[in-house]
Amino acid sequence: MNITLKLFASLGTFLPPGAARNAIELDVKNGATIGDVLTQHCVPREICHLILVNGIFAPPAIADSKQLIEGDTLAVWPPVAGG
Repeated sequence: MNITLKLFASLGTFLPPGAARNAIELDVKNGATIGDVLTQHCVPREICHLILVNGIFAPPAIADSKQLIEGDTLAVWPPVAGG
């Protein structure tokens, strides 16, 4: 099935070649979870602060149980600071 993976800020370095504008379309196995996708791309979980699936917050604690479906967009941000 096809999904879109978006990795922002410093996480962008974990996107595979061919990514544009912090995003890439991926073919993943049916039933893949958020955790499966992050692991496949070597994204360290401890720096995945904000995770959204189709714009809806997905707590990092459910990453290994939340299954993705065809057409989903998975977007992940590291912790950010500002002031």
